[in-house]
Amino acid sequence: MLLPSLVTAAIVNIVEKHGNALAKTANNMNMMNEVLRRICRRNFCTCSPRPWLFVGLGNPGDKYSGTRHNVGFEMVDAFAESQGIHMETVHCKAMFGKGFVNGIPLLLAKPLTYMNLSGESTGPLAAYYKLPLNRVVVFHDDMDLPCGVLRLHPKGGHHRHNGLKSVIYHFRGNREFPRLRIGIGRPPGQMDPKAFKLQKFNSTARERINAALGEGAHALEQVISKGFSESSICFNTTQKYKHIRLQTLPTSHHASS
Repeated sequence: MLLPSLVTAAIVNIVEKHGNALAKTANNMNMMNEVLRRICRRNFCTCSPRPWLFVGLGNPGDKYSGTRHNVGFEMVDAFAESQGIHMETVHCKAMFGKGFVNGIPLLLAKPLTYMNLSGESTGPLAAYYKLPLNRVVVFHDDMDLPCGVLRLHPKGGHHRHNGLKSVIYHFRGNREFPRLRIGIGRPPGQMDPKAFKLQKFNSTARERINAALGEGAHALEQVISKGFSESSICFNTTQKYKHIRLQTLPTSHHASS
C-alpha cells in the first residue's frame, strides 16, 4: 500500500531521529511497527488506495437484536469477526471499527441513530473520510428477495426502505452507491410488513441467514480485493441459482422467540 506524502515524511522523521535506537533489538523494531501502524490509522483520510466504508443498517439495543430488520448489523459483525476487526468505538453516531483487508484500508460502521435516521451517521462518515460514494457499501434487509438470498448492486433507489431513504437524503439525493441486499422474504398472508421486519427469524430462516452471512463476508472480501464490478457479477450469478432453489421453501411462518 502506498502511503501519502504526509505519512511518508512522518516516517522519515521518526527513522532519522530514532533509527539507531530502533535498530538495536527486535523489541524496538516491534515498537517501530506500532508507530507506523498508528500513523496509518490517523491518516485513513489520505491513504492510497482510498478506504472502503461498509455500513450495516439496523436498530441498536437488545430489543432489536436478531430481528429481520437488523441483518445489516449482523453482516457487519460477521465481516468484522472474519477479519479480526474490533467494533469498540463510537464515531459519527455509529459503532465503528477500522483495519486492513489484504493491505487495503477498511472502515466498518453500525449507525446508532435507529433505522429511519441512518443517514445522519452514514453521510458524515463518508464526508469525514473524504470518500467517493462508490467506496461506500450499505448492507440492508430486503423483502423482495427470498430469505437468505443476497445481491450486490452498484446503485439504486430506496424501494420504500426508510434506512436507505435516509442515507440517500444525506448523500444529497445521490443514489449511486453500492449495496448488499440481504433477503428476508415477505410476510405471510396479510401480516403488517413493519411487524414482520421487527420479528425474529424462525429456526429454518435463522439457518439460512447464518449461511448467508458467511457467503456475504467472503463476497465482501472479494469486493475489497478485486473491486465491486468484477466481484458482483460472479457473486450474483451464484445467488441467482440459490434463489431458484430457495424460492418455493417457506421461512416466514411463526417467528421463534
